[in-house]
Amino acid sequence: MSQLKIAVFVGSLRKDSFNRRLARAVEKLAPAELTFNHVRIDDLPLYSQDFDATYPAVASRLKQEVEAANGLLFVTPEYNRSIPGVLKNAIDIASRPWGTNSFAGKPAAVIGASIGTGGTALAQQHLRNVLAYLDVPVLGQPEVFIHFKDELIAEDGTINNDGSRKFLQGFVDSYVAWVKRFAS
Repeated sequence: MSQLKIAVFVGSLRKDSFNRRLARAVEKLAPAELTFNHVRIDDLPLYSQDFDATYPAVASRLKQEVEAANGLLFVTPEYNRSIPGVLKNAIDIASRPWGTNSFAGKPAAVIGASIGTGGTALAQQHLRNVLAYLDVPVLGQPEVFIHFKDELIAEDGTINNDGSRKFLQGFVDSYVAWVKRFAS
């Protein structure tokens, strides 16, 4: 099988984001046939239906990156029991205007890390609801709610705990099979 392109959406803009570290860890565990493109979302204007007539260049770039992908990986923190506004804004932009939903039919997974013991369970559930409406088939199991502790995952994505590495490898294996199922 040829290269599978994965569009990665990290919902945190923080420089030392735990979720960016988690995304890098997934990349390190993935087979070479997957290539990862971290989609930039920090430069997007707030969505307005006024865009529908003529999309801004950065919004068109976002739509093109999603359309070029074979699969999607959403790595999100939880803000106030939901998904970060910057991530929701990116989803709104790439799914519009009506009839041009760039996400439709793309297989996805939703994972996240937080310093809280609940991980990102509520944010992930909200994101899954949004993605279901957008016709995005989302991997159901395993769910990945990482309780992030100091140095669990290094900045380069190195996982410093054998149990966490084994668990995330199981997720990666399931995710790869999920993406391949839709790519064939």
